[in-house]
Amino acid sequence: MRLHPLLRSLTRHKLTVALMLLATALTCAIVTNIASMVMHRVALLDAPSGLDENSLVTFASTRINATDSGGGHDFHAQYAADLAVLRGIPGVRSATAVVGLPTYGGFAFGISSSADAQQDQGFQASAFIGDASALQTFGLHLLKGRDFLPSEYVPLDDYKGMNHFSVAIISCSLAKRLFHTDDAVGRLFYTSGRPVRVVGVVAHLMGMYPQLGASDNEYAMLVPVRPDGDYVTFVLRTAPANRGRVLSQAVTLLSHRDPLRIFDNAETFAQARAQYFRRDSSMIGLLLAAGIGLLIVTAAGVAGLASFWVQQRTRSIGIRRAVGATRADILRYFHAENFLIVTGGVLLGCVLAYGLNLLMMHYYALEVLPPGYLAVGAIALWLIGQVAVLGPALRAAAVPPVVATRSV
Repeated sequence: MRLHPLLRSLTRHKLTVALMLLATALTCAIVTNIASMVMHRVALLDAPSGLDENSLVTFASTRINATDSGGGHDFHAQYAADLAVLRGIPGVRSATAVVGLPTYGGFAFGISSSADAQQDQGFQASAFIGDASALQTFGLHLLKGRDFLPSEYVPLDDYKGMNHFSVAIISCSLAKRLFHTDDAVGRLFYTSGRPVRVVGVVAHLMGMYPQLGASDNEYAMLVPVRPDGDYVTFVLRTAPANRGRVLSQAVTLLSHRDPLRIFDNAETFAQARAQYFRRDSSMIGLLLAAGIGLLIVTAAGVAGLASFWVQQRTRSIGIRRAVGATRADILRYFHAENFLIVTGGVLLGCVLAYGLNLLMMHYYALEVLPPGYLAVGAIALWLIGQVAVLGPALRAAAVPPVVATRSV
């Protein structure tokens, strides 16, 4: 099929063609950016925390009137006794007392690879504290190095201990950010000018508040500081099938041990993570609905335009049939015409897509739109256009040659 007659036919309907080109271009630009935003959020939701998420249950413990209970309450001894009880629950593999977890909270430190702030301005990293069972209970995969030694633990001591720990286990991402390699065992980093030695590197450890598009979502570390305050989070590791029973039994047992404590936020770690990312999950649903709705509207527009053109060209179609055009020729003509319109819209849409992407990068945590999204968007619009025009094209192909005579 020759291109020139198609182009000449389209120029006779400049306004209609221009509207369809613009509609296709806008759809291409918006849908490709929606796809990029959805995939970024999906990647965030699927990002590994490093923890054995499906096996963990957690609950928080707060002591009522801790400051009025004599002033000498030994929280360290209490938590050690609590953990002994928790580890005795059937099905519990290990248990730990911590302050801070990925998506729960923790401590933020300004760290650098150099003691000289002028050489290295530093950056923020999350820190989590826990007793000697934290690494095992979390299920963290130690790539290099070792766990903490008993002599390396310091008490929290009203947060003073956060200025006295001397070693840390860091994530692979943090090691690469500090030293440009994951072979970081034995090397020093600095916080507030104080040196801290790396004794272990884990494959993954999510920070306390991961965010969309943030490069520091895995800048995190575990430090040997024992919780000894009135607030702590207990973490238990068990088989996924036992999580509900273990959680209920754990809270009941500790409630009986000390009536001056409140236990809340009892949930699996998977539930806590889902709760933290609920807004991103909702946004994915809204974006998908918007993108699918826009594609449906575009397809309806293509079908409506094609139906209108069939009605307007009934006589010319009949003439073409009378001079020898087959039904297949008419069908190919309408599909080729639609392909040209969509192609023009896609080319314009690619320019608009990058313009929209650059604009949104100023307001949202987005990266430059990958070319692959444009290719997928173009293929999707071509397919939608061809499917949408099929019905009107079949009706056009069914126009009999005698129509040319009746229309004279």
